[in-house]
Order: sequence, then C-alpha cells, then structure tokens
Amino acid sequence: MKGPAVNGSAVDGSAVNGSVSRPVTSLVDVRDLSVTFDGSVRAVDGLSFTLEAGGALGVVGESGSGKSASAYALLGLHRGSGAQVTGSVTVAGVDVQNASEPELRGLRGGKAAMVFQDPLSSLDPYYAIGDQIAEVYRVQVKTSRRAARARAVEVLDRVGIPDAARRARSRPHEFSGGMRQRALIAMALACEPQLLIADEPTTALDVTVQAQILDLLHGLRHETGMGLLLVTHDVGVAAESVDEVLVMKEGRAVERGPVAGVLGSPREPYTRALLAAVPRVEAHRPVHVPRGEDRRAEGGEVRRTATPRTGGPERVAPGAGDAPLVEAVDLRRVFGRGRSALAAVDGVSLAVHRGETLGIVGESGSGKTTLGRMLVGLLDPTSGRLHRAGRVQMVFQDPVASLNPRRSIGESVADPLRARGDRDETLIRDRVRDLLGRVGLDAAQYDRYPHEFSGGQRQRVGIARALAAEPELIVCDEAVSALDVTTQAQVTALLAELQRELGLALVFVAHDLAVVRQVSDRVAVMRRGRIVEEGDVDTVYGAPQDPYTKQLLAAVPTLDPVLAAVRRAARTELVVP
Repeated sequence: MKGPAVNGSAVDGSAVNGSVSRPVTSLVDVRDLSVTFDGSVRAVDGLSFTLEAGGALGVVGESGSGKSASAYALLGLHRGSGAQVTGSVTVAGVDVQNASEPELRGLRGGKAAMVFQDPLSSLDPYYAIGDQIAEVYRVQVKTSRRAARARAVEVLDRVGIPDAARRARSRPHEFSGGMRQRALIAMALACEPQLLIADEPTTALDVTVQAQILDLLHGLRHETGMGLLLVTHDVGVAAESVDEVLVMKEGRAVERGPVAGVLGSPREPYTRALLAAVPRVEAHRPVHVPRGEDRRAEGGEVRRTATPRTGGPERVAPGAGDAPLVEAVDLRRVFGRGRSALAAVDGVSLAVHRGETLGIVGESGSGKTTLGRMLVGLLDPTSGRLHRAGRVQMVFQDPVASLNPRRSIGESVADPLRARGDRDETLIRDRVRDLLGRVGLDAAQYDRYPHEFSGGQRQRVGIARALAAEPELIVCDEAVSALDVTTQAQVTALLAELQRELGLALVFVAHDLAVVRQVSDRVAVMRRGRIVEEGDVDTVYGAPQDPYTKQLLAAVPTLDPVLAAVRRAARTELVVP
C-alpha cells in the first residue's frame, strides 16, 4: 500500500503533484483532495493516499480532523451539498469527481458501500429490514422481488443475525443497536462491493458488541477479499481491524504506515499525543499532578497545563469509614406490567462515600443508566431502599440533547441557581461566569449558544450546570462516550481536578472499561439488572472472578495488533450464556 503525501512527498517515494505520473491500479486512489465548506472552512486540505484491493486502512484523528469528510468524498456524497471538492478521487476504476449521476449510482452500493455511525438514521423506521436490503439489491441487480428477498435473508444470516428469515420481517426498532449495525453491514454486502467504508461503526456500541462488529468486519474482509476503509477516533478500534493506519489532523495527513509501526513507534508528535490520550485497561490510576493554567484560549477553551510535583496520590483518599452520601439497599426498578414486565434493576445494593469514584460498567441493557437515574432521583425505585445524605446532580451522555438550543449556555448554567431561589441577577451572572471559568471555558461566552461549541466544550457546560447546584455527588452517565480520545482525556482530567478541589463523590456510568479504570476507586459490574462483581478497581481488573467480567475485559480493544489477534481468537471461548 502506498502512502499519502506528507510534507510534499509520498511515503513510498513517488512524486506527488509533480511531473512523474502514476498509473491508477489501486482500489482507491486519492490525490490532493480538498473539501471546503461555506467557502472558507477547509475540512480536508491536500490529502493523498491509496488503498489496494483487499487491504484495510484505518483513518484516525480527533473530531474535526477531516476523517468523515474524506470518506464521503470517496462516494461523491458532497455533490449537491454546496461543498467545494477539488483534487482527484478514483474508486474501483470510477473517476468520482467527473462521474455522471448514473455512474455514481453504480458505484454506490455496487462497487463500494458505506456503513454509517448511526444505523437508526440510515434505516427507514416504517419498512422491514429485509425489504430495505432487498430494495438496495434490486437497484443494482435487475432481479425479481423474490430473489431480492432471498438475497436479503442470505446476507442477514451471513452477518450473524439469528433466525434471519424471520428477523428479515422485523422493523429497525425491533433490533438492538448491535443488530441494527449488523443489518447495515448486511445491506452493504448485498451487492458484493469491492470496498466497504465504515464511518465510526462502533462508536455508540458497548464493548462486547463493538468486539463482535469488529470481528465480523475482520472475518468478512478475509472471506470476501473486499477492501476496508475504517474511519474512527478510537485508536484501539483501528489496531483491532486494519493493516495500515493514516493519522489526520486539521484536514491533513500527518503519518501513515503499518498499524504496528505507527502505534508502536510513532514518528510525529501529534500521533504520540493522540496515543498518550488513549486510556489503557491495564493501566493503574495515575498519580496526582497538580494543574496550573495556560490561558492561551483556543476556541474559547482554557488549556490547563501540568505543573510537575513529586509524590502524593491522585487525590485525597475517600472516606470509606464515613456515612455514605448515597446508599441503595435491594434496589429494584420494573418497567411494564404483567407478562411484559422487565426488571431493569433487580436487587442492587451499593454505597458511595464522600470523595470517591464508583465506576459502573456493563453492556447496553444491563441497567446502568436506570440505576444512575434512581441514584439522583430522576426515577423512583419500584422497591428497595435509597438514602441520600447530600445533594446530587447528573451529567448526561449527550450535551446537545440536554442543553436547550434556544437558550445561551450561561442561562442554562443559571437554571439550578434560580431553581433554588436565587433572585439577584448580578450575583447569578457572576456565579455562572465563575463556573464557566472553573470548567475551562471563557466567562465571556455566557451569551453564546450550544451550537457554537465543540462536543467537548458542550460537555464542560453540562458539568458547570451540575456544579451550580453545589452537589456533593455527581452521577456521570456515559459523559465521555461520544468524545474523541483527547477531548475525553481533557474532560476526565477536569472531573478529577474538580473532585480534588471540592471533595466531590462521582458515580461514573460507562461501557468503556478502560476509561472507568482510569477514573475509579471501586467498580461494580452489572449484567441483566444485577451486580455480578464489585470491588477495588485494580482487584476487579487484575483478577476478575465472574465469567462475565472476564468476557468484558477480553473485548476491550488493545493498541497491540498481535495481542488483538490473540484476543480475537480467545473471545469465542469466553461467551457467557
């Protein structure tokens, strides 16, 4: 596989944009691609790379690095959007930039197919899964409806949907998140494409389902010989799935090479910084480094820099001997009635003490979020006892959904102050400005709206709003799951800093076991509404006792491609019924 242009030359040494021409023999050949939005926002800036038939390339980088914009250009998806696209893009012999609409339709789905991040937005809620796959097949292959339906069942079975003939008649809402993603992959495979483009295909999935999807892509690639372009902000996901990796920053390629070389011995400072931000499931909680402040605001966000100091734990040890801030005894929450009743939380007992962090992990549907909502009083338990000795607040997974788009972020942060009875608007505004500064935002941004902020900045707004009520316990429900690794590291560092300063207790609900290990003192593992294992985080991670905990840990992506292959083989032996 040839490399992209980095600093004016290609990794393989051939000329780029010079007098030496190269024959187009690759499955994907991108040369000097640029994508500009609104006439001035350069999302992709002079990107060049190739992908050979049967190869697998991971495109990684932070949010806004140009990964998805580059992937969309491979199928001509920017056409008609107002974006300006320049350069050369050839996919499976099709000149995408100059292709006619019929040629593009033949490319999309026939020669190349794409799997998007959110399957719900890609599937029609009104039609059966099988009918949607069959329709895609009939667009490319002129055949009967019966043959198309049979093909739909065949590819659903191929991607591991059980009882495919029956489930083909199901609608998207009747599938779990992992099954919907499998259905999208089945749709992409229907016409046997030469190239599969997967844009963040596992971002919203829990760790075991993510591992299943990555194993599926790996198996299909080797079975069919198709090429794979995997777009992801999760470096561990790339290590699990590809042969080579392309690192992007601000629309440009900064490094490209074999995955083991780039991840094991990165040359570029940006790549090293990206890898340093990746949480490791095998790493212990870091030692405390007090933080100074670097007031060089970037996009309105205050950058905090480490001030070296020797000794000292990460923070003051939690008061395990004190009375708990929150205590749950045999907590149960049932949804529905009669035969359709579901116990989302089924007999959970736990306690959270001042100054400690309790991590709660488990797959989707394990009861984590329901438990977290009961701890803060957003849901009432069906039975059991719940005692709170202090004020509690919650930070939600999606800051876009939890912030009113029509109100400024300052007003959203001020809501808890007014709710508790504060009436002096000058004092309220001063308090909000102080809170914005405390979470690393510019106080002058009080009157700006949520859409003007990045994902990480919006999550900081959510944390500021939680702090406004002066809580003693904050429940973080998947608070960093949608963020790229560097932004994720910034937000978790902010939470740790606030915990040290204010003596907060945290309940950290997440499906990312590596993040939970980095931030937690204790961890509780949930499955089907129950806690199957609980204890000191290093003990649970280092010597798990429950088979389900072992299965979760085996599914966590690793940055070592050799170890990833070993884990992939071992996962089949750890399936818990």
